[in-house]
Formats: sequence, structure tokens, C-alpha cells
Amino acid sequence: MEPLAERLRPKTLDEYIGQKHLVGEGAVLRNMIDSGRISSFILWGPPGVGKTTLAQIIANKLETPFYTLSAVTSGVKDVREVIDKAKNNRFFSSASPILFIDEIHRFSKSQQDSLLGAVERGIVTLIGATTENPSFEVIRPLLSRCQLYVLKSLEKEDLEELLQRAITTDVELKKRDIQLTETAALMRYSGGDARKLLNILQLVVESESTERVEITDKLVENRLQQNPLAYDKQGEMHYDIISAFIKSIRGSDPDAALYWMARMIEGGEDPQFIARRLVISASEDIGLANPNALLLANAAFDTVMKIGWPEARIALAEACVYLATSPKSNSAYCGINDALQLVQQTGNLPVPLHLRNAPTKLMAQLGYHDGYIYPHDYPGNFAAQQYMPDALTDTRLWHAQHSPMEEKQYQQMLKLWGQRYEK
Repeated sequence: MEPLAERLRPKTLDEYIGQKHLVGEGAVLRNMIDSGRISSFILWGPPGVGKTTLAQIIANKLETPFYTLSAVTSGVKDVREVIDKAKNNRFFSSASPILFIDEIHRFSKSQQDSLLGAVERGIVTLIGATTENPSFEVIRPLLSRCQLYVLKSLEKEDLEELLQRAITTDVELKKRDIQLTETAALMRYSGGDARKLLNILQLVVESESTERVEITDKLVENRLQQNPLAYDKQGEMHYDIISAFIKSIRGSDPDAALYWMARMIEGGEDPQFIARRLVISASEDIGLANPNALLLANAAFDTVMKIGWPEARIALAEACVYLATSPKSNSAYCGINDALQLVQQTGNLPVPLHLRNAPTKLMAQLGYHDGYIYPHDYPGNFAAQQYMPDALTDTRLWHAQHSPMEEKQYQQMLKLWGQRYEK
């Protein structure tokens, strides 16, 4: 018989639990599905929150051919075969066949390239699912042709609704007298993963020989200790643990940072995932307070790629401790965020004439580049002039946070620009 999670897989949006921001009444995906025409998109979220289920519901609703590939087992040849099938099954008046790719972040660049043309020409509508940030894992041309929708870990109320549905509607479980006396352990071990929750419930119920099963925290803990593979160790509290890891580094606690990193290593986490987070932390949280942190984090990433487990854990630990014990500054992070916000508010302001490039005679006649001062011709390799658009003269975006390293940079700016940096 099928596992409980498969037996309870929703067939319609009305049966679907969670993700109301996407599929609730009036939500973006709900409207798209109800209209009967969807565009390519990628679903990004933790394991067990309904990415595959949502793709299957869409295919059923639209009554269009549905092809599935797993990035773990499929190659370029498999992608091309599916695209050829989609071409043959396409009718002029019908919607494009749907190609669902699970774990699309595991596709190589060449595999993703092989999808581009078919997606662009509408031969297939691509639905990708990933647990990793698509910005890092999906090639830019493909990402630009897809909408991105973020799925969230299921809330406690969602999981409780799922448990009630399981014990009251499942063909096997409703034969038993199941009482949910306590659910804290079920929630803790499932970590917001619906599939894991149902696997644990099935394990606990099937391990009891009596008709009546009272589910308590103690019973769940005992059964899972006896069956360490009862739940997906690799995905356990994936997002909570990485969050704790990053916050421990940001909070300058190397012991906690090492602990959470050890939890990820023991859980079978991809070492590249850990290394990427170290690089992000180095630039976001340490930043200009210690620029060497980014160099060391990148070196750790490079080491992971070159030597792999188990030795790579040492390089990751070295970077982890270095980042946690480094002084902290997010001035660069705040600066670029403020700059992006300013660009969104002010639009495409013209570049001042003296800063423009003048590769042609006409541009030179129009005054492009005219009046530009070459800093290296002046003492200290600096000469004050306007670099911002006219409407933003003297606008400040970078604000030093005065760590020892940043204080030197700030004093240099104060020396060069004077009052502009006294604000």
C-alpha cells in the first residue's frame, strides 16, 4: 500500500493546506490557475510544504499533458526527449504541456541551457521546484523567463489540520481509534514538513499493536529513538538551523556557530550550502570591519570544492570561527540597500556631462567628458568634483560604523571631502 503521505496528497486547491498567500482566494497563483493560463514559474521553499503537490494540482486543473523530471536522475538527453514529446502533444488551441522539474537547483548549466529555447517559445510551461535560493542555482536567462514564488514552512495550525484529516479520512488510519493527546513532539520532529509529519504519524501508529492508539510526546520520542531513519535527517529543521548558525556568527558567538554547523554536517547538509552562507555572512555582517573575512570565506568555499568531505569541515570551521570572532559592520549592506531604494525612487537620472564617455567626435562636440578632472594628476590622487547626478549632489549612502578598520576609511573620507562626511 502507498505511504500515508501519498494517500493524503491533495487533488484540488480546496484540499491543499497552507500557502494562502499564493493559493488563497484572490491570491496570485489561484487567479492564474482559475484563469486556465499559467506562465513558467519556480517554487522555492523548504522540503515538504507542497511544491510537487501544487504542480500536480495545476496540471489536473488545466487538463494538459504533464511531464516530470528529477534533476537528480535526469540528463540533457532526458530533457530533450520530453521537449520532443511536448511538441508532438501540443495542439494550437490548448495550453502548453507542463514540465515539472523537481530539485531544479541540481541541474547543471548545460541542462538548464537545454530548457531555454522550449520555455522561450512556449513549447512547455516550466514549473521548477527548489529548496535552494534560485539566484545562486538557476542560470540568469532561465530565471528571467520564470516568475518566482516563495513557499513557507507550514504553520502549527496547518499541521494540526493535516493530522486531523489523516486520522479521520485516511482509509487505513480511520479503522483505528487514534487520539491526539499531545502533538508537541510531532511538531518538533516534523519541522514544518508535512511529508515528514505524516511519515512519523504512520510509523507511530503502525508500531502499536492495539486498536486504540493514544499519541503522546513520550510515545513519539520513544518510537523515533528506536527508528532513527523514520524521518528525513538531512532536512530536519533545515531553515531554522541555518538561521541559528548565521545569527550566532552575527552575534559573535563562535561556540554556538560551531555547534549549529556541526548539526548541519551531522544532518548530511551539502557543504557548498554551508560555504555559501559563510560568504554571505562575511559580506553582510562583517563587511568593512574586517575585509579579510570575505577572502577567508571564499577560500573556505574554494577548499570545499577542491577537497570535499571530511577534510573540508576543517576549512569551514576555520572560517566559521574567524567570522564569529571578527568585528562586525553592515555598513556596505545598508549602503547598497539604500542606494537601490534611491534608484527606485528617482529613476534614470542623467549622468553629468563631465562623467560621460566620449568615444565619438559628435559626443565630444556635445560636451561629453568635457570638464572631467583626472584625480591622478593631483596631490594625493584626489581632486574634488561632482560624481552624483545633479539632483543628488552630496547625497550620502555609505555611513561608517567606526570599527577600527572602518574608522580609518571614514577619516580618509573626512580628510578628502570635509563637511560632506561630517553629517
